[in-house]
Order: sequence, then C-alpha cells, then structure tokens
Amino acid sequence: MSKPRVIVTRRWHPEVEAVLTEKFDTQLNPDDHSMSVEELQDALRKADAVLPTVCDKVNAEVLGTDNIRAKILGSNGVGFNHIDLEAAKAAGLTVTNTPEVLTDCTADLALTLLLMVARRAGEGERHLRNGEWTGWRPTHMMGTSVSGKTLGLIGMGRIARAVAARAANGFNMKIVFHDPFPPMAEDLAGLNATQCDSPQEVFEQSDFVSLHCPGGKDTYHLIGAEAFSAMKSGAFLINTARGDVVDEAALVAALQAGEIAGAGLDVFEKEPAVSEGLLKMENVVLLPHLGSATQETRKAMGMRVVENVEAFFNGETPRDKLV
Repeated sequence: MSKPRVIVTRRWHPEVEAVLTEKFDTQLNPDDHSMSVEELQDALRKADAVLPTVCDKVNAEVLGTDNIRAKILGSNGVGFNHIDLEAAKAAGLTVTNTPEVLTDCTADLALTLLLMVARRAGEGERHLRNGEWTGWRPTHMMGTSVSGKTLGLIGMGRIARAVAARAANGFNMKIVFHDPFPPMAEDLAGLNATQCDSPQEVFEQSDFVSLHCPGGKDTYHLIGAEAFSAMKSGAFLINTARGDVVDEAALVAALQAGEIAGAGLDVFEKEPAVSEGLLKMENVVLLPHLGSATQETRKAMGMRVVENVEAFFNGETPRDKLV
C-alpha cells in the first residue's frame, strides 16, 4: 500500500522532517520560502495532506480551488485564524492544530516581554551597545516594579493560566481576568485570580494587561481606542496571542499620547510588517513571533501534527480535530 502524499509548507524541526519523510511520501520546502496562493492551491491538488503553519493564509481563495485531492490540513501551531474553517469544511477537509505542547513556552515569553518592558531591558541594552552608558547613577533608566502589581488577562485558557501561575507564585501579582468561557474553579486553584464581568473591568484595574484570546472575526480589534482609554496611564500591554486582536494604529496613538506606558509585542496585525510608529518607540519591546520558539517546543508541535495526520490516515479521529 502506498504512503499518503504529504506537502509541508515551511521548514520544520529537522527531527520532525525526518519522521515525516519516513512515515509518508513527503515533499519538504528546502529553501523555506513562503508559499504563494497558487502554490498552496497546487499543494491541495497534489497531496493527500497539506501541513501549513500559522504564517500560511489558507483562506477561501486558496480553498476554493478545483480538484482538491487533500483530505486533511495538519496545521503546525495552536492558533487557527489563518485557516478559513468554514471553507475547509465545505471543501471536505479535516483541520487539526497543536494545542497544549506550547503552553509553557509561550507563557515564559509573555513574562519575558512583561519584565523587559517594565524594566526597560531592551532600551537598556541598546543604550549600552551604542556606547551611551556612562556609569551607574540614582536616576538612570528607572523602570516599573513588577512584584505585587495587578496582572489582567484577556482570556483564561491554558497559556493564560500558565502566565497567571508564574506571575502569582513568582512575583506575588494579583490576577484579574475576563473570559466568556471561564475555566473550572479547580483550574484556578492557587492563582489568586478574580473573574471580571467585562474586559473593561480588567483594563481599569490592571497594571499589566496580557492578551490570551484567539484571533479571528470575534476578537478582531478587541483592543482599540476604547480599551486604551480605559487603561491606567501607567499600564503596559502584552500580546503573545494574535496580532489582529489589537488595533495597531490605535496602539501607536495611545502610546504617543501617553495613554498607556508601554507595550511588549510578539505578534502584529499585519506581520511580518510592523507599524513604523512602534519601531521608533523606546517604551515598546518587539519580538518576531517567538512564543513557541524553543527546540523542545517546536519539535513537540511538529510531532503533534504527525500524530494527528497518522491517526487520520489510520481511520481514527485526530485528537486535535477542529473541523
């Protein structure tokens, strides 16, 4: 019996690529280029499974191509707003993602951003590397303390709870959160967390606001001018969720007007493009979507895709099936 034909849209962890090559008739992407609409459509016509990543826009145009052979999209990443799920379903495709395995890694990065922007770490390193540092002095580059402050979370899923655990247990932070689908009480044990009735309530109380909600039409520009107006002038925004949750133009305006104190961002509304205003600000920490970027996590994510695709072709329901 021939192996299922699999096309991988980007380079993956080398150990995962080796497993894919062993288990399937696999076509890799040797030069790691970003596939065009036409290339993605061609992949859907030629493969039994297409394995995209969160940087591939598998939209209605891509999925509307004729003569689709593929039966499954095994996406590498927990987010899925890059895939039009309704169009995928209409095309007869199963779609899977990779939850759970990147929880701790992404939570670590959220705290990295929070600490960096509060303590002016990025600004400080640039200051030193540029040869501008003249020595210690009492008023030099004073930042904001983190310990004992209030952390507001928008969304309270796995990653948010991991952030809350680090913040509460490591920095004695008070946790407030809003989630339209809140977790069970036992999942909040030990987090010193208070549920709020609205995002507005979170904004008003928090010294740091960290975003952990999914992207897509339901949360598009959830954080905009109204949200920034409700935040404390000394508050910081942290985003390791999805870029389109934040109205980036409104964020730039709020920072320029001093409505909030700063931001730590790992994702962007039109990435890889970043607003010029953000690039010019010293009170903003910018990272290139590194939330899951460790050797261990990227390998685990890839292997989760392998598991899902293998289950599908064995006639089983993949455990991470979205549609």
